[in-house]
Amino acid sequence: MSVDRDTVRRVARLSRIAVTDDQLDAMAGDLNAILGFVEQLDEVDVTGVEPMTSVTPMAMKRREDVVTDGDKVADIVANAPVCEDNFFVVPKVVE
Repeated sequence: MSVDRDTVRRVARLSRIAVTDDQLDAMAGDLNAILGFVEQLDEVDVTGVEPMTSVTPMAMKRREDVVTDGDKVADIVANAPVCEDNFFVVPKVVE
C-alpha cells in the first residue's frame, strides 16, 4: 500500500494536524515507512498462537458473590430531600 499526497491531506484533516503543502511529501514517506513495517507483521506465522491481552499469564481476581454490606436502607435515604417507602422521590422529567 502506498500513501499519496491526497491521502496525507485527508489523514491530516481527520487527525486535525496542520500540514503545509511542502510537508506532504515528507509525511507521505513517513507514513509509507510505517505501513511497510506493519506489513512485515503479515509474514509472521501465528498458527496455533492464542490471542492474549498481556505478555504474562493473568487470571481475573474473583470474589464470592455474597452480600457484604446490606441492611442500610435507612442510612441511605436519611439524606434524601424527599423519600417514600425507602425510595427516592424525584420530579417527573418525561411527559
